[in-house]
Amino acid sequence: MLTIKELTVKNFMSVGNQVQAINFADKSLVLVIGENMDLGGDDAGARNGTGKTTIINALSYVFFGEALTNIRRDNLVNKTNERGMVVSVKFIKNGVTYTIERGRKPQIFKFYANDIEQNLESNEAQGENRETQLEINKLMGMTHAMFKNIIALNTYTQPFLSTKQAEQREIIEQLLGITLLSQKADLLKEKQKATKQLLTEEKLTIDARVASNEKIQESIESLKIRSTAWTSQKEEDIKSFQEAIAELDKVNIVKELDAHKRLSKHNEMQTALRSLEKEKAYHEDSLAKAESTVAKTEKDLEFAEAAKCPTCEQELHDDKHEHLVGKLKSTLTESVEYVSKLKSDLVKIQQDVDAIGDLGNIPDTYYDTMDEAYNHKGSLQDLKRQLEQTEKKEDVYAEQIEEMQNKAIQKVDFEKANEMEDLHRHQEFLYKLLTAKDSFIRTRIIEQNLSYLNQRLAYFLGKVKLPHTVVFQSDLTVEISELGRELDFDNLSRGERNRLILSLSWAFRDVWESLYQQINLLFIDELIDAGMDISGVESSMAVLKDMSRTQKKNIFLISHKDELVSRVNSVLKVVKENGFTNYANDVDIIV
Repeated sequence: MLTIKELTVKNFMSVGNQVQAINFADKSLVLVIGENMDLGGDDAGARNGTGKTTIINALSYVFFGEALTNIRRDNLVNKTNERGMVVSVKFIKNGVTYTIERGRKPQIFKFYANDIEQNLESNEAQGENRETQLEINKLMGMTHAMFKNIIALNTYTQPFLSTKQAEQREIIEQLLGITLLSQKADLLKEKQKATKQLLTEEKLTIDARVASNEKIQESIESLKIRSTAWTSQKEEDIKSFQEAIAELDKVNIVKELDAHKRLSKHNEMQTALRSLEKEKAYHEDSLAKAESTVAKTEKDLEFAEAAKCPTCEQELHDDKHEHLVGKLKSTLTESVEYVSKLKSDLVKIQQDVDAIGDLGNIPDTYYDTMDEAYNHKGSLQDLKRQLEQTEKKEDVYAEQIEEMQNKAIQKVDFEKANEMEDLHRHQEFLYKLLTAKDSFIRTRIIEQNLSYLNQRLAYFLGKVKLPHTVVFQSDLTVEISELGRELDFDNLSRGERNRLILSLSWAFRDVWESLYQQINLLFIDELIDAGMDISGVESSMAVLKDMSRTQKKNIFLISHKDELVSRVNSVLKVVKENGFTNYANDVDIIV
């Protein structure tokens, strides 16, 4: 239950700088009448302009930030003092006492729960706290429009049935709980958007992972080709080393070194032999030439000694002849000696050749050089070392492949995306279920609650003795008829309209309280005064008395009719004097 207990007002409309307080919770059926002392008071029958309606305007302002009637906020500030306007209300819900304090010039907006201020949105400018207002609306459980239809009925407020069809539908949908469906649908829509966004992000993540994995897989395949080539090359290297080692293992290095020594000796003797043969050939050629020279010289000497020129065979008988003979003899001697020497040399050369003898076959060797033979052991060890190193080599590509397969390739899990797909489809189904005009949920709610609304409306119409039939249709439109003849709201008299306004408000209230929460307070501002006959007044008052007695409602009836005093439990007199309204100090309560 929501119990509105107390209202305090300062510098609000006709209320001045002196704080005025009104207790609601301890009252039952209260008549609020005015006395304008500035216009002569009771003696002059001055009831207007005292500040009675100010009460419900203040109540509307403190809860919703705006007056009940169409008054600009700045015009709510007392025109005399022009600042320091403050309105506060205290109410209880579910055992928690709440206080709202709202004002202008300066701007004030404070909200307390059990005397602890609630800062729901501290970054907002004071007085413009949207989150705080939403929390108050939630606690009230109603919009400002609903407030005007079930708590504060005012003759200057546009009646429900005079509003536009869309406005009527909005109020009825809120009343019947359909607005809750819309609110839930809106929340569901936001969740749906969030789900879709998350789903989109998840799909993008999956696509990115798939694309990344494809590129990585391409790299893996390329590495596998390299790995295969590397492995093949390693096997070839190992085989080559093994074959080279096996080949070297066949070599008897002792015999190899001996063979190289013999080969060196063979080569040495062969070189010497070739040199001797060359020298022999030279000496033999020189000997042949020298012997030819000796033979020629001997012939020339023979001619010379015969006194004949060796060339022309003419006889020679002079000094030149003697010189020639002498020269030829000398040349012959030298040539003979030279021939003898050459023959001696040839003998010696032949002796040296014979000493060399037959060289035999050239020794067979594995290595080309002695140095290579001497390096045989080192070469064998080096090959074995290289073989061992090659055998120990690990495939670097295999490591990269394993690293990519185990770490680089990301797991692509479609389960979450599928779950979100299912959730999104489910949310979409629920959204359509909540928003579709022909959905069974909407239809069921309307059937149940509209029936109850029509029942309560018929009940109250009967109570106020209005002969008309007023029924809300399934499309939430209203049908007014009398004796089978359809009427518009504007066709009714003022008194009939006021009876219907009251009945409709009471029916709304019953439906509201059956669905949401009980509310203790009801204001009726001049609806019973205006155009209502005695029968209408009596029947309406009977309903209000029953409501205050059986339902424990705190009902404030604002009126100009002094004759209603006898029909209420108490009277709240609102006095205006020297331009200011007083509720607190000059309250006359009649029990």
